[in-house]
Amino acid sequence: MYRMILLAYDGSREGRLALREGAEVAAACRAKTCLLAVLDLAPEIALGEGFDAGHAVDRDIARYREVLEQGVERLRNRGLAVEGRMVQGQPSERIADVAREIGADLVVVGHRNRSRLARWWQGASVSASLLEQAPCSVLVAIAPGEPQTDGNAGENPA
Repeated sequence: MYRMILLAYDGSREGRLALREGAEVAAACRAKTCLLAVLDLAPEIALGEGFDAGHAVDRDIARYREVLEQGVERLRNRGLAVEGRMVQGQPSERIADVAREIGADLVVVGHRNRSRLARWWQGASVSASLLEQAPCSVLVAIAPGEPQTDGNAGENPA
């Protein structure tokens, strides 16, 4: 069914869940996999003038590279044919770009519940934005038993 699966991975709890689910689908379909880490530099750049973002960016690149290498190793240990890639930019756009570039049949991402305030401040989630941009099917991994909020969880009623 699927020949090429793109797994978006950031090392988070949600990312590890997506990695596991994507690996299961890839193994069942005997699909090639591409593990993608997207480094979004916007937060560092937005800190303002006079801030030397170089060290922070270098640290983030090193951390993402390490997370990517660990993910690739996990997939190879499961017997999967995997390629690791790291790109920079807005996550949903870059995931869709790479999916088109490699001819992905399926993109797998994790989902992180966010409060209404966080959605307002940060915009749509990567998974929601990706649904509008992806050239193929998208599997959004959600942890079993994960409380689905109405957007008010964790907000102060004040």
